[in-house]
Amino acid sequence: MQTVVREYDAKIDSKKRLTLRNSSFEEYHVQEMDNGVIILEPREFTAPFQFSANTLAMMDDSVSNFNSGNVSPALDLSAFKE
Repeated sequence: MQTVVREYDAKIDSKKRLTLRNSSFEEYHVQEMDNGVIILEPREFTAPFQFSANTLAMMDDSVSNFNSGNVSPALDLSAFKE
C-alpha cells in the first residue's frame, strides 16, 4: 500500500509553469494521462563522456587488440543493402 508523503495544492502561473516545493530533483519526465492524472518521474542525468574505469579498461583492450591484428574476420553485409 502506498502512502502520501506530502500533499499540497498548486496553481499554474501565467506562463503555464508549476512550481514543485522542496523538490529533491531538478529534472522530471512528465506523463499526462487522458483522465487528468499527471505523473512526474525524477530523472538524474550523468555528465557526458563520463565512463567507468571498467569501461575504459575494456576500450583500451579492444584498441590494443585491433592495433595488434587480433580481430575477427570481416563480415559480409552485402545482404543488407537496399
